[in-house]
Formats: sequence, structure tokens, C-alpha cells
Amino acid sequence: MFIKKYFYLIKIQYLGYRFHGWQKQPKVKTLHLMIDRTFNYILEDKYFKTLAAGRTDAMVSANEAAFELFLHHKIEDETEFLNLFNKNLPQDIRALSIEEVSEDFNIINSSKTKEYIYLFTYGEKCHPFCASILTTILDDLDIELMKQGAKLFEGKHNFKSYCYRVSNEGLYNRTIELCELKENDLYTASFFPEKTYVLKIAGKGFGRNQIRLMMGALIKLGRGEISLDYIKNSLLPESTDVMDYIAPASGLILNKIEFH
Repeated sequence: MFIKKYFYLIKIQYLGYRFHGWQKQPKVKTLHLMIDRTFNYILEDKYFKTLAAGRTDAMVSANEAAFELFLHHKIEDETEFLNLFNKNLPQDIRALSIEEVSEDFNIINSSKTKEYIYLFTYGEKCHPFCASILTTILDDLDIELMKQGAKLFEGKHNFKSYCYRVSNEGLYNRTIELCELKENDLYTASFFPEKTYVLKIAGKGFGRNQIRLMMGALIKLGRGEISLDYIKNSLLPESTDVMDYIAPASGLILNKIEFH
């Protein structure tokens, strides 16, 4: 018997600090678990399936992420459905929008651009409330040098040195459309220190832990532990360097995702 299927693209935002990433795992709280648990309740045992545009690591947050919802029935009032979904989600997850998409849409393979930001400060112990979205580096950092280092990542390079558990089959030649470090003007809070900084990175795809390893290299650069030439050489096809410092997860935010 033919069953008509319906497809919806849903965008969400979440604070990742208490979650063990997106993917469902035994005995831990994940974003996918909470999303599906909410649908189980509001759809009252009707068929559904969810598929994310990508996974985030434990403690990583999102200002805008996306997943696809598959149903065997049509949503008659999308605004009402979105309101019901939000009413039953935990307070650290919020649905932003819903739109019906065609059967041809594939959230994994559809062309998309992801923009990540990494929030950080340095030189002082911060208010504990900062911990969920802002990384504190207690050492002094050379911010101007780090700005130069960030620009080295732009363009097409071999990012094998900046990927976790590399193999000979991995896709490491990637293009970074934007990589810039500047003073943070995106997020503010009364408990933030006077000056905070943001690394902004945009591209079509990233390897596992790639951005945190890139940020780790910039922190080491700011500390004076490596040079600009070291970063340049680490991006060459013949590089065998392995980045040994991964920046903490809680400073990383998936800021925006666009489908073309």
C-alpha cells in the first residue's frame, strides 16, 4: 500500500552545555534524544523520523541548526505545530521555523554553508555564568598575531593536521570561505568581562573537531608557542603535523546554516 510522505525542514537553536552532543547515545542526554522524545509526545505515536544536517559535539551550542522531519501525515497549521513543539521542548532548546520541502531535498547532501563562531577571552578568571558559551584562557594572548593566523586558514587547504583520528580515506582538502578573529560584538552579558573576542569561520563542510583544533592552534600562536610559518606549513599537502591542543567545546557555537 502506498503511503504518502511529507518532509519538513525545521531550524532550531540550543544551549549545548548540558547535552552530550546531537547523536543519541546510551545512558546520556543528547539533543536528538530530547527532540525525538518531544515529537513522541506531541505526535501521539504517529510515525515520524528526524535527520540532522550535521552533528555537534558535547557542550557545543547552536544559534541556528537544522534537521529534517519525515511524516506520513501533513501538518495542517505549521505555526500552531511550531508553537506546540516549543511548548513541550526543554527551555534550552527552541524551534525557530518550519517549512515543507520536496522529496528531492536531502538535508545531508543538499548544498549548504555553515558559519561557526568561537567566543573567548583571556587574562582573567571570569564569572562562572560565562562557562556555558565563553572560553577563558588565563594566559596572556597576542590578539593581533592571532588575527593574522586566522586569515591563513582562508581558502582551499589540506586540513588533515586539523582533523581528529585521520585516515588515508578521509576528505581533508576543504575550502574555508571566511576565517576572521575580532573583538566580540555578537553576544553581550552583564557578567561578561570588559573585552571578549570571536573567531568566525564559514565553509561548506568541516571535519570532526576541525574548528576546535584550528582555534587551539591560534591559542598556541597567541601564547608564543608556535609561529605563523608553523600554521602555513601545517596546511601544506605534505604536512605530517598533528595538532596537540583542542580548544574547549563550550566556546563553539554553530551560528548559521544556509541551504542553497
